Amino acid sequence: MGRSRPRRPFRSASAERKELVPVAEFGADVVADSIAILERLEAEHPDPPLYPLEGGERALAEIFVEWFDEVWKGPPNALDVDPRPEPAEAARLGAEIAAWTERLDRLLSAGGCLLGPEPGIADVCAYPFLRYAVHRPDPADDEAFHMILNRHLAPGSHPHLDRWVERIAALPQA
Repeated sequence: MGRSRPRRPFRSASAERKELVPVAEFGADVVADSIAILERLEAEHPDPPLYPLEGGERALAEIFVEWFDEVWKGPPNALDVDPRPEPAEAARLGAEIAAWTERLDRLLSAGGCLLGPEPGIADVCAYPFLRYAVHRPDPADDEAFHMILNRHLAPGSHPHLDRWVERIAALPQA
């Protein structure tokens, strides 16, 4: 399942984002990064598959995951830096978040999941972030990034996304 290129860490000329990198241990191996962990889980426990098995569908899933991680998350990451962006730049980034989220809402208009009728890798990749379109962060959650997502995802303004979040939230948890 590997990547054609390594993941790029977020970098800004003026600031560094606080990195929150999930880590999992697989025996003696330590794997960092959510998607790398999911790929390892997929390799060790392939049933049911997170990635589609067919070539074209699999390629689409891989493209979505890379796009979500590298493009969609870019504007919220850029808002979560110290020092904060200038107001005009923050407004531009907020508009990008709104535009991408509107596209995701349209993608979900058929009522299924992001890339088909059943949950898959795209849903697992996006849900931890898109859930803030519906749910406010827990009061004990002190991560500014989660509040940025909640504020810019405009809760209540994306009906298809809202229903998808609730469907994914209702799935059994591992």
